[in-house]
Order: sequence, then structure tokens, then C-alpha cells
Amino acid sequence: MEKLPKVGLPILIGVILLIIVLAKSAVTLDSGHAGVLYETLNGGVVADKDPLGPGFHIIAPWNRVIDYETRQQEMPEKMSVLSSNGLDIKLDASILYQPDYKNLGRLHNEKGENYVSRVLQPAIRSAARSVVGRYTPEQLYSSKRDAIQEEIFEETRKIVEPQFIQLNDILIRDVTLPPTIKQAIERKLKQEQESLEYEFRLVTAQKEAEKVIIEAQGKADANRILSASLTDKILQDKGIEATVKLSESPNSKVVVIGSGDSGMPIILGNQ
Repeated sequence: MEKLPKVGLPILIGVILLIIVLAKSAVTLDSGHAGVLYETLNGGVVADKDPLGPGFHIIAPWNRVIDYETRQQEMPEKMSVLSSNGLDIKLDASILYQPDYKNLGRLHNEKGENYVSRVLQPAIRSAARSVVGRYTPEQLYSSKRDAIQEEIFEETRKIVEPQFIQLNDILIRDVTLPPTIKQAIERKLKQEQESLEYEFRLVTAQKEAEKVIIEAQGKADANRILSASLTDKILQDKGIEATVKLSESPNSKVVVIGSGDSGMPIILGNQ
């Protein structure tokens, strides 16, 4: 085997060193990610320096980049908390969050890469205990769930936003009560529903009765007004008018004899 020329050996070593330097200097960040630059010779991460965005970057080989996902992320969380009367309530929630992009350096310096377990999880648990402790199991199970969700979100947001975490939403997927309490609440809700239906039927029946009374009263008033307006003279004129029309009918033969008690003609015979 031939020996390498004396000039070729340093070149080979130089190429190897160049490859190593380039490998340590080249950094590629995916979409939805950002990098915090750790400067070994400059005291670590400079907090007020903008993070590195997605794409290809060249850095000094003695520095390094800490990769953070900056897209919205979901953290499922199951919690056991106490209601206002001391009953154990289990919440199943989803927390939607992402790091504060502009303050990634501060987030890394103060909380580190494990900021979720160090800040977000304790904050959501503390807020859930505080909020749920103000409500009864019945409120948690039915009418107040949306309000409770909003209150937990607001209390958590106040804790995490000053610590460079952006909280987007908190979704309460499920509220689990002790079985006996849940059954008691369901029975009560069923009874309330039946009571409302019964009251509705009573109100409907009452309105129908009032309608019949009003219609009957209207007819009675109309008859009374009509009776008051019908004098003997008017009745006689109406009778004569009807008699004339009847006598003009081609299907009748009219014989008038005498008069009735009221002075009206008497009509006999027809065909």
C-alpha cells in the first residue's frame, strides 16, 4: 500500500475538520418551529434576541440551537377536584397553548424546555381547584359548565401569560360525579321537567277555557244588543217583507185570509 504524500495528509485532515465544523454549524428548523440560540462564549441565551425562524441557518460551531415548537399544541389533562360541598369531582379537559414566540429567549432562561410541566400543568390544576370549589355538583353537571370552563380559562391565563405562555383555550370534555350524586341529580332534573310539562298543560287548558268564556260572552252581548234593537214595528215590517217574497215564489200558491194576532197575513196552501 502506497503511503499518502506529505502534502495530501494535511489537506485530508483539513477537509475532515471542515466537514465537522459545517455539520456543527448548519441548523435546519422545520415549519412551525423556532430556535433559541445558546451562545457559549456570550453567557448563554440572550433573552431579548429574536428567535431563529424556520429554515436553514449557519451558527458558530461552539454555539447550539434549542428547538421549540411554536404552533398551537394540545395538552390533555385529567384532574380530581372538590366541589363547594366537598365532593370529589373529576374533570377531563384539553388545554390549547403555544409558547410566546417573541419571548422564547426569556421562556427558555426562566422556565426551560419543560415549561409545560413546570408552569402550565400546575396553573391549570390550581385554577380548576379554585373555580370548581365555588360550585355545587348539580351546577357542574348541568347549567354552569360553560361558565366554569370560561372561569378556569381566565384564571389560568392570568398565571401563564406573564410567564411567556400563550393560552388559547380550555375545553372541558367531561365532568364525572360520584354515581349516587349523579343519579340523584338526574332524578331531580326529570322531576323538574315533568313539573314544567304539567304546568304548561295547566296554562294551556286555562287559556282555552278563557277563550270559550270570551266567545260565549261575546255572543250573549250580541244577542242582547240585537234583542234591544228589535221593536214590534221592525218585526212586523220584516214579517211583511218575508211574506211578500214567499208569495212571489213560483212553487207556492198563496191564499190570504184574515190576519194573525200580530196583524200579519196568514198564508195557506203550497205545492
